Amino acid sequence: MKILECIVTVDELKQAAASTFGDMVKAVVDIDRELIAIDAELHSDLEALFLENGSKQNGLWGINFYPDIENDDFVEFDSMINMRPSQGNMSRGIDSPEIQKKIIRVVDKWVKR
Repeated sequence: MKILECIVTVDELKQAAASTFGDMVKAVVDIDRELIAIDAELHSDLEALFLENGSKQNGLWGINFYPDIENDDFVEFDSMINMRPSQGNMSRGIDSPEIQKKIIRVVDKWVKR
């Protein structure tokens, strides 16, 4: 479990996936600080890591990487931490297209595809 400090490759994500879920890596994106934390069994563990390191809850969103998939399905917007009625997000997904775009920009900054 770590907050990325350097760019990761798809091959590195494949290695991380192999040691946990096989084909997926859980991640949390801090859209305000433009950071990503990866490699935990639960999104909530990554969320807690961010909170311990100064992030604000309303900027944290859970996603999954599927490193074997090359198209838009490489990133899945699905996590229990995304359920936030107070922010208008009523599902495990990310309902706001604007937030999805911010997440993809952060992913493109940190993941070399």
